[in-house]
Amino acid sequence: MTDQAIPGIDPSAAPSGPGCADCLTGDGPGWWFHLRRCAACGHIGCCDSSPSQHGTKHAKAAGHPFITSYEPGEDWFYNNETQQFYEGPQLAPPTSHPADQPVPGPAGAVPEDWQQHLH
Repeated sequence: MTDQAIPGIDPSAAPSGPGCADCLTGDGPGWWFHLRRCAACGHIGCCDSSPSQHGTKHAKAAGHPFITSYEPGEDWFYNNETQQFYEGPQLAPPTSHPADQPVPGPAGAVPEDWQQHLH
């Protein structure tokens, strides 16, 4: 990780919750494959392999190009505009969804044939 400030990344922005904010409010089928965190505002969205692709939709709509993984053990930043990976600063905790949350998730919302719904 880097200690240099990167425009578009706010290390103090807390994550919006334990799962995709949009899926959890009923936008789309309500489940995700992996989670992504907006590095500007902390919005948690689902990855591009997920049915609803809320992470990238948020980045484009809000003009927040940097996302990072919200998966345990993953530590990367990606710029949707340049399509490049970056090193970035330590973000406000938590840095991943709860360890007991299944992938895909959330528990009880994932269809049995979930692999057939991935992008």
